[in-house]
Amino acid sequence: MRILFVHPNYRSGGAEIAGTWPPAWVAYLSGHLRQAGFDDIHFIDAMTDNIPDDELATRMAAIAPDVIGVTAITPSIYRAEDVLKIASETIPGAVRMLGGVHATFMFKQVLSEAPWIDVIVRGEGEEICTNLMTAIRDGHWPAARSKIHGLAYREGSEIVSTPAASTVKDLSKIKPDWSVLNWEKYIYIPLGTRVAIPNLARGCPFTCSFCSQWKFWRDYRVREPKDVVDEIEDLVTNHGVGFFILADEEPTINKKKFVAFCQELIDRGLPKRVKWGINTRVTDIYRDRDLLKFYRKAGLVHVSLGTEAAAQMQLDVFNKETKVDENKTAIRLLREADILVEAQFIVGLDNETPETLEETYRMAWDWQPDLANWSMYTPWPFTPLFQELKDQVEIFDFSKYNFVTPIMKPAAMERGELLDGVMNNYRRFYMKKAMFHYPWRGTGFRRRYLLGCLYAFLKAGYKRTFYDLGKAGYWGPQTKNKVDFHFDETRQLAEAQLDDWEASADRAARAAERREAVTAQMKDRADQRRDFVMPNGARAKSCGGGDQQMEDA
Repeated sequence: MRILFVHPNYRSGGAEIAGTWPPAWVAYLSGHLRQAGFDDIHFIDAMTDNIPDDELATRMAAIAPDVIGVTAITPSIYRAEDVLKIASETIPGAVRMLGGVHATFMFKQVLSEAPWIDVIVRGEGEEICTNLMTAIRDGHWPAARSKIHGLAYREGSEIVSTPAASTVKDLSKIKPDWSVLNWEKYIYIPLGTRVAIPNLARGCPFTCSFCSQWKFWRDYRVREPKDVVDEIEDLVTNHGVGFFILADEEPTINKKKFVAFCQELIDRGLPKRVKWGINTRVTDIYRDRDLLKFYRKAGLVHVSLGTEAAAQMQLDVFNKETKVDENKTAIRLLREADILVEAQFIVGLDNETPETLEETYRMAWDWQPDLANWSMYTPWPFTPLFQELKDQVEIFDFSKYNFVTPIMKPAAMERGELLDGVMNNYRRFYMKKAMFHYPWRGTGFRRRYLLGCLYAFLKAGYKRTFYDLGKAGYWGPQTKNKVDFHFDETRQLAEAQLDDWEASADRAARAAERREAVTAQMKDRADQRRDFVMPNGARAKSCGGGDQQMEDA
């Protein structure tokens, strides 16, 4: 059986300005399928190769697959649907499959707007995809689809979903096939070397209200460090990778496993051959302050910190559980360990003003990270924060949900003004860094890396691809009232998806009411115990002999 995977051609001027990123999803799926005996696997990277639709159709027809699979995050969903639309017209006999985080939670929306999709894989893909491919190969498709967990599909006019599949419990079975990628295409611009995106863990124990990772992966699991380093050694030795970024939301959560991962890298001498970066939380940097130089010895050179917002009020909205002053200290600790630090700010919520944008700039300059990014708040339509803010959401064109387009309009600003304020922060921060810091601070690797980052910014700025400025028509403050984000206002939420959301909202409201009632009841009981006076006139004592009672709440 012949399988074709396609990475859809979608660009937004965000992360891709730093280089061409290898689609790790196809390597992880292909590796699992090969273990199950599927060896006729093909891949087209329409994004990296910038393949137009007519050429894509020609290449699909030449391969003539039995199954074509595509993945999508929210902003690339329409391009993924387009790929499968082309497949339906070019190779109508092939089973058309879609996976990824957006389709997992928005399958009713997707199947309503793209009925040519045969099946959606919901959740962690390796085992579900293998079960699905086995059924197709053995001639049990579509008769047996209702027996495969983790699927969604149309049955006549109805949209059907099977029970959720279990997450992958034995992570030792995760053995990606990195050879499916053409590695000479994937270059990290700041260092001019090949780049990879492996993962150490799946999931996240934290429940940030703007994030979907904890919902998608469901339970937090860490791979054995030796297995991951085996994978990295293969990437370095056989595919020429010189830099990797761990795909984990926060690889440092499990301190013991992360330390073991670093030690394994050191023991194999890999830090001399490959450098790497991570995303993590400020609290983990605090916790590991005595280990930061050890991490640097293991080859860690770049840490992106989710500082998120300058105002503590905004941090509370995001449920980040960090304090503003902790961000500055964490940045200082990383720089002292010779690790480059990038501060991430989220802007564009309802309460954003020119003053709060200025505050984020002043904080960024005061904290002195090596790099700073201002990302537009993007309300993933399947996160708790979106449910809270959905009455304020005016744009349902998911192709613009890309962290660079202002989906939300602040009450006190127009979208063009918000974009101009963000660009003003970028201009000031990187102009001062370019003139007074990057050429003169540090020597060797640090300076080369920072100048490489500056080159990536300048290259994207010159081509007008940064933040999609060329498409939006932004050329500076004089154009802030004329920018056009080209929202497709015909895009709306499907009725099936709305019905599902309303049912979910009702369940969530009932659960919240129960929690509040239990908390109030327990607090009342604690108050009664605390105020209880015994017959001898003494107040009730706590377990330790004092009269301060612990509140159950």
